[in-house]
Amino acid sequence: MTKIIGLKDLRENTDVYLTQIKKGHSFLVLRRSEPIFKISPVEDSEELWEKVIDFTKIKKGGVALDQVLARL
Repeated sequence: MTKIIGLKDLRENTDVYLTQIKKGHSFLVLRRSEPIFKISPVEDSEELWEKVIDFTKIKKGGVALDQVLARL
């Protein structure tokens, strides 16, 4: 079931909603009584994302984006 929340409430209580999303809850976010987006948990992240490279194996803490882009 999708719960309805306000954008201001989401901004002020982001951590609370993130915890609920991790538990499987979905939220429809309204701004001035108009729906603007829906937040829901990712079903199976393994199917959605493919690991191409792990920059933490190159350098502890990862590599800065500007360094990566400079080498392209």
